[in-house]
Amino acid sequence: MLDIALLPGEYAVCRMAAGAGLPPELSSGLGATDVVTVSWTADGVSVICPMDRAPTQAVVETAWRCLRVGAPEDVAVTGTLAALVDPLAGARVSAVAFSTFDTDYLLVPAVRLGEATAALERAGHRLLG
Repeated sequence: MLDIALLPGEYAVCRMAAGAGLPPELSSGLGATDVVTVSWTADGVSVICPMDRAPTQAVVETAWRCLRVGAPEDVAVTGTLAALVDPLAGARVSAVAFSTFDTDYLLVPAVRLGEATAALERAGHRLLG
């Protein structure tokens, strides 16, 4: 069983051109629960952020909700993402996963949030907040 926190607000998944710089609004003034993650590849720059921080020059897919695994985890822990993604796949709810040094996150479509949380609870996980 995992404790999972639903973060407030909606999130965006964004794509910027390869070599694009990080807009300053993404790295300043983050709230206590805000999450921003950036991945640079030769194909482009991907950003996940609160919807109101989505870069204006990006292609933006919006209306995701962000779930955070409640307790910090050891980087070497295995099976955490599978324990979350498998029940969502069974409920046919798409998910975008990303990890930090401390924990894992999932984005689920905002319109499917109720189905996602129900599937996670049926799998034995506890939703906080």
